[in-house]
Amino acid sequence: MDLPATAQQVVDFVHNNGGWAVPVVFALAFGESLAFISLLIPAWGALVAIGALIGSSGISFWPIWVSASLGAAFGDWLSYWIGLKLEHTVAHMWPLSRHPDLIPRGEAFMKKWGILGIFIGRFFGPLRASVPLIAGIFEMPFWQFQIANFSSAFVWAATLLTIGDIISKAIIWLW
Repeated sequence: MDLPATAQQVVDFVHNNGGWAVPVVFALAFGESLAFISLLIPAWGALVAIGALIGSSGISFWPIWVSASLGAAFGDWLSYWIGLKLEHTVAHMWPLSRHPDLIPRGEAFMKKWGILGIFIGRFFGPLRASVPLIAGIFEMPFWQFQIANFSSAFVWAATLLTIGDIISKAIIWLW
């Protein structure tokens, strides 16, 4: 699996320093889910690669899964809060200022899908960090958002880590 150099360095660090795996995975998932920052930190590849390390390096699945899930959920929670507090003023911030159509499109997406939109958005890169921001801007009820946020975060993290684990096992089996 070819990763960008920075992501490969993170994966190598986790491989060589298993004790740091939990906080590193939390930070990766948090950054991947945080509005605006997620554009700069595409961490899903590193999370898949760390999933590949789980079986071979002695890193336990459960703490990594919980850490990635909580990081993703807290990143979305913060994005929701930013949307709730800043409302439409975020439209004047980069990158939304360069793409004025994103907020109306996000609103249409949320009106169409509602709470399911939070779950769907988790699995699609461009939507991952923008859907919670939109949910906050348009004041989706807090508990509806959080239920979808946390449940989708746990499914998303399990999916990425499991894909990595399956890839590593397939490579070993094929080799």
